[in-house]
Amino acid sequence: QVQLVESGGGLVQPGGSLRLSCAASGFAFSAYYINWVRQAPGKGLEWVSTVTTRYNTTYADSVKGRFTISRDNVKNTVYLQMNNLKSEDTARYYCTKGWKNYSPGSQGTQVIVSS
Repeated sequence: QVQLVESGGGLVQPGGSLRLSCAASGFAFSAYYINWVRQAPGKGLEWVSTVTTRYNTTYADSVKGRFTISRDNVKNTVYLQMNNLKSEDTARYYCTKGWKNYSPGSQGTQVIVSS
């Protein structure tokens, strides 16, 4: 069955870095766009970034220049390198598959940015 498993979250100080991973299985990974979305406490889902099947990348304005998405089609994994983290990046991060599919079906990984 289709599985997306996020990992790499944690507690980090403002200005710090984390790298999130999204391990995929059960579908033709290389044929799908992969997205990162997040949900902060008490707020709705926010699209963060997308990597296309051709490795093109797009980012929300709020993370542009600080986050980098990448994919490894051999490992069936997408990464989100997050640098210069801010308190407003605190959220649960999810990966989703497919063009403009931003509805999480997985547990996500929690990121807390706090001093």
